[in-house]
Amino acid sequence: MYEPSRQIMSFNIAGFQYWDGALLIGALKPGVALELVAEPDNPHDPEAVALYYQSTKLGYVPSDLNATLSVMCFYGHASAFEARILQVDHRVAPWKQVRVGIFVTDARKTGIE
Repeated sequence: MYEPSRQIMSFNIAGFQYWDGALLIGALKPGVALELVAEPDNPHDPEAVALYYQSTKLGYVPSDLNATLSVMCFYGHASAFEARILQVDHRVAPWKQVRVGIFVTDARKTGIE
């Protein structure tokens, strides 16, 4: 049975308090799509996967969850995944304000294998 996508993980954006997410917090709403970008040259984590809203970096997929996503994104398969905001809570600490879900896209309906 075709499903548009299936959630495979969720997390709070790592490093959100260090990037420019606070400047865009008003635009970040549940359902908003984010871009996944592998950063193999990242000096702190060669498996780093950054999360962008439009052209603004919000932070990262937590390092304990990024290995498979990093490989897939690096090899050009980022489109197999969707990153979407699940929850925004302005009342909590900055590193817990935005929860993101990663979904694997079901390509069976489109014929993509």
